[in-house]
Formats: sequence, C-alpha cells, structure tokens
Amino acid sequence: MKREIGYLVLSLVLFLAAGSVLAQTPQWRDMHKVKRSETIYSIARDYGITVDDLIKANPEMASPDYVLKKGDFVCIPYPSGVPTDTTTTAKPSPKPEKVQHVASDVDMRNREIRVGIMLPLHKQNGDGRRMMEYYRGVLMACDSLRQNGVSVDIRAWNVAENTDIKKFLNADAEKLDLIIGPLYSKMMPALSEFVRKHQIKVLIPFSINTPELDTNPYLYQVYQTPGEFCEQSAEQFMRRFPDSHVIIVDCNDSTSRKGMFTGKLRKRLEAANIEYKISNLKSSDQRFFECFSETQRNVVVLNTERQHEFRAAVSKINAMLLDHPDLDITFFGYTEWMLYAKRNLDSFYKFDVHIPTAFYYDEASPRVKRIEQKYRWNFHADMMNTLPHFAITGFDHAYYFIKGLSMYGSHFTGSAGMVGYPAIQTPLVFEQLGDGGHQNRQLMIVHFTKDRHVEIIRY
Repeated sequence: MKREIGYLVLSLVLFLAAGSVLAQTPQWRDMHKVKRSETIYSIARDYGITVDDLIKANPEMASPDYVLKKGDFVCIPYPSGVPTDTTTTAKPSPKPEKVQHVASDVDMRNREIRVGIMLPLHKQNGDGRRMMEYYRGVLMACDSLRQNGVSVDIRAWNVAENTDIKKFLNADAEKLDLIIGPLYSKMMPALSEFVRKHQIKVLIPFSINTPELDTNPYLYQVYQTPGEFCEQSAEQFMRRFPDSHVIIVDCNDSTSRKGMFTGKLRKRLEAANIEYKISNLKSSDQRFFECFSETQRNVVVLNTERQHEFRAAVSKINAMLLDHPDLDITFFGYTEWMLYAKRNLDSFYKFDVHIPTAFYYDEASPRVKRIEQKYRWNFHADMMNTLPHFAITGFDHAYYFIKGLSMYGSHFTGSAGMVGYPAIQTPLVFEQLGDGGHQNRQLMIVHFTKDRHVEIIRY
C-alpha cells in the first residue's frame, strides 16, 4: 500500500497492512442474494457457471456442514475460461430502468439511489479482504434501507491498486448519484474531475491525501489527516480540562509519533497561560511526584501510544499512590489505546482514561451484537478481528449517506442533524471546507469512568 494510506492507518487505528501488487480484474462478476428454495446447483445453472466455479468463489460452501439460506449473499464468478469484465453488479434491490441520469432533487428522491463502489474487491490480499468486508457492510445497509422504503441500485467495480481508474469512468458510472471509494489516493485526480463534470458525490472512506478536497464540493472525506486530528483532539482537551494540572510524561520512545499532539497541546496551554509540567518515566520517584498537584485534578499525557510505556507509567503512578493516596489522576490517551483496552480495563477505569477517537466498537451493545449476527447469517463467517470493524464501518457510511440522499437529494451535505442516524460504530458529521469539499469532523471522547462505566462524549 502506498505510504499515505499506511500513514493514515498507523496514525488513526492501525488496521490496514501493507499489501502486494493487486490483480487488475475482479474475481467475480456479481453478488447474488439467495431466494427461498434456491440451491447451489440452481444458482450455478442460472448464471451459466459450474458448481465447482461457484464453490471456488465461495470456499465456505465446501464445508460438510454448510447450509445455503434465504438472504445469504453469494459471490458469482466468471465462467471458467471466459475473460473477465471490469464491472460487477450487486442486487440488494431491483435494477433501475435505463433512463438518462439527471442530477436533480426530485429525480433522486423519487427513484432508486444509484451507488457505485470503487474499491479493491477480491480475496487476494489484505486490502481486498478488508474492502470485501466493508462492501458486505454496504450491502447490509442497502438491505436495511430497502426495508425502510429506500430503494438502492448498487454497482461494484474491483478497483485494485495498479488499476487505471479511468477505465471505470464510463457511461455506466455517469448515471451514479454516489461513488464510495477509492482506497488509493493516486486515483483521486481523475475521479475528482469526472464527478465534478457529472455532479456525482464521492464518499472517500479511508484515504486522507486528497488535495482535490480543497476545491471540489462533490468530495466527502471521512478521515482527517493526523495533523488535523491532533489539532481537534487538543482543542477538545482544553474544553474538557480547563482547570486541571497537566503533566506531559516523556516515555523515552524513539518510535513515537505523538510529538505532534503533545506539541499542539503545549502551544494551546501556553496560549491560555496554563502551567504544565514535563516529567520522564526514568525520573526518580521524588522528582516524579513533585510534578503532580495535591489540590488539583492531574491529567497525565504520555508522549507515546505504546502499551508497554502505558503500563510502565501506571506502575510508577501506582507506587506513588501508596504514599499519596489522595492524588486525583486522569489519563488522556490515544486512539491506539482502543486496541488493548480489554487487557488494561482495570487501569482504564482506575485512572479515568479519556481516549479521543473517530470510532467506538462496543461489543456489548445490542446493535453491535445484532449486526454481527446478521453478518454471520448472510456470509457464514465472522467479521475480521480489527478495530474498527470494516463491515460495521461500511454499514454506517452507506446507511448515513444513502439515507441522506433519499431525504434531501443533491442538497444533502452530511452536516449535523440532517439524517438523525445514530451510528453503530463510526459516526459522521461533515463540514464544508470553504467552497471546496466536505470533511468528517466527528470526534468522540471515550471515557472509562472510575465507577466502571464507559461514557461517550461527542463533539
């Protein structure tokens, strides 16, 4: 994966890994939703492929205990020996009539919303598998929307890393109302020019290196750059802890990427004439204690996101509390801490941990359990063990945006209060950047309270 994509992942959620060169053609041509009484044989016959072709595209079918169920989604491959096309069509709802695309509010509100997915959709490496799961979440959102009266026609293209996206920008794509993608920033110039010409909105689900965002009002970027996220986190820190005593702890981590945040925070504290202390994990116990206040709330900020240094800081503070049990201590952490929250839950609660993040996966939530169960029913597999969960991310993105288009047509901007959809994991609130595109500005603070609850603070 290109450097800018890897940097996004490392800075925000650490969930995309580097991948090898991707295939430039899709591994399947369609996505079929199973109807009552259909069998593996009947589906293969209807699409003109062999049963072996179908099973190869859906390896779970080879399991002795596999049962095909109504509502399942099945990958339909190209027939053996037949050249692959570059376009696939998924059918969570009936296909629209072949009408000329008109970008008008009335048209969009009174017909199917036309959505195109332009992501690496294959099973060859991590990028493809993750985006396949994301796409499955989009399909589930379309199915839920249909049950609520919103009809969606969705088409999917396998836009792999070394593919020229221009070959997908054809007459079919001109008819779309929304494009979700691409994954790779190098594809944005051509796509940006195309959607501006045809007045198509683009939801950019992961890429952050998008200069076109400054000038193209049809672009919607979900993730902020690391610098923008740090700036927003520092701003919310100042709102949350205006009268606290701040201690920034140097953890001697030469690999840390958090100097950007602590630097922005220090500038804000200094501009507000708020005193703060700087300590070091290697300081003596006495010198470490001298940095803390016995009368104010102490907010501890480490200059690293790593679990090892967090645990070392907790150990040092626990030793200090043996002699000074009345100290009031809170930690302000990083999104990466969500990756090891389970392993440090007692410490998170004890030290009132606050984590700024763009997502929150609550495995105990009834809505999370329900969507995970539906995913298993539909795809006979569990979601990947990642943070955030890609299928839920795809569901949140698609439901929010498609619902908004069905309500407001081309006037939908994604701003606060337009849709009223409570996200399962990944909330969206877009703000326009001048006369250019729109950027998601939703930031949450996940607060692990001392009385062992999790509070979600939205800004």
